[in-house]
Amino acid sequence: MNVGQLMTQNVRACQAEDTMDTAAQLMWENDCGCVPVVDAKRRVVGMLTDRDICMAAYTQGGVLRALRVSSAMSKQVHACTPEDALSVAEELMRAKQIHRLPVVDADGHLVGIISLNDIAREAERERAHAKKEVTTDEIGLAVAAICKARSARAVAAAA
Repeated sequence: MNVGQLMTQNVRACQAEDTMDTAAQLMWENDCGCVPVVDAKRRVVGMLTDRDICMAAYTQGGVLRALRVSSAMSKQVHACTPEDALSVAEELMRAKQIHRLPVVDADGHLVGIISLNDIAREAERERAHAKKEVTTDEIGLAVAAICKARSARAVAAAA
């Protein structure tokens, strides 16, 4: 199974110059906790989570309509392609301790997003099948790796 078979398509995104209330509204309206940040050509330049928005409002002491996405987004982007094996995305999530990966084409344009939730739901769908693409053991390992406490240095490097 490859990433393209499981990813969410038609992903909503924001831009770095948008205000955080715009990003929060996208998350609310689309029932998601993360939005990719793209440039004018829809190339992924960052990621923004609901937690990023909350922490920025707290640490910057501002209201969301006055804060720019660029002030809180993660600029270190890890991504995969639709052609990548699901195991590639899973390993990247584990190694980088992230729940979601933007899916990009060869030019870095956003074409989808894949989350740990997508992989877990696939494991559940496959539970009754003899041949499994995703096992519950793999999901458990991924969750454990993602949830592992990070050092302050690793957190600062990710920002």
